[in-house]
Amino acid sequence: MPKKKTSPTVPLIETQSLTKSYFSEELETPVLHGIDLTISEEEFVSIMGPSGSGKSTLMHILGFLDQPTTGKYLFRGEPTRTMTDDELAAIRATRVSFVFQAFNLLPRTTVLDNVMLPLLYHPTIPASERVERSMNAIKSVDLEDRALYYTNQLSGGQQQRVAIARALVTSPDVIFADEPTGNLDSKSGNQVMEVLQDLHDEGGRTIILVTHEQSTAAHAKRIIHLLDGNVSSDTKQFTQINAKKNNNLKK
Repeated sequence: MPKKKTSPTVPLIETQSLTKSYFSEELETPVLHGIDLTISEEEFVSIMGPSGSGKSTLMHILGFLDQPTTGKYLFRGEPTRTMTDDELAAIRATRVSFVFQAFNLLPRTTVLDNVMLPLLYHPTIPASERVERSMNAIKSVDLEDRALYYTNQLSGGQQQRVAIARALVTSPDVIFADEPTGNLDSKSGNQVMEVLQDLHDEGGRTIILVTHEQSTAAHAKRIIHLLDGNVSSDTKQFTQINAKKNNNLKK
């Protein structure tokens, strides 16, 4: 499915005075406090913050896994609060994808079948395209020689690359990566982040990364810091990682 482009004047994601609280009996626990945020198409954004800062809660709202308590969340300029359950389900199936810390793969199933799984529930991609799309996604993470391996035969870093391929296969508008290197050693983590960076730099993918690790966040072009449910800083960066990569391309 071709990606639906956002008008240059309309951001892909926008929040206005967004709040989130959790309720238990009569007790309210505020988590997010009036978040104002704009993310454009083809950005690579990292959301950082200590435990309890609200970064995962914010990602769950932006990824349509949760609803804000008050405020507005607009996706492609459309308010999400008025969307029906069917409309929200369609967005989750076609427009957003997730890469989780725990991989969430089926262990005794091949790489190809794991990557193909989201296509089984896709409303518009025909069955005749599933294998080709899945193989293209697997190739994009450099695992075509492992396509028929069971995922429990792969290393942790390879499993996370399978999870990235699975997130890619529906051609989503945005990929959310929730602590994608959290279960990996530093070498494997760097390899996974290089895959995500290539998808952004060469494929124009919009990526929103949640992490508490500075070295992981350094791959993004923009870093948003949350503290106690508020945006404490929002900065664009041209990192040493990106500079080194650009220099290598010039050689």
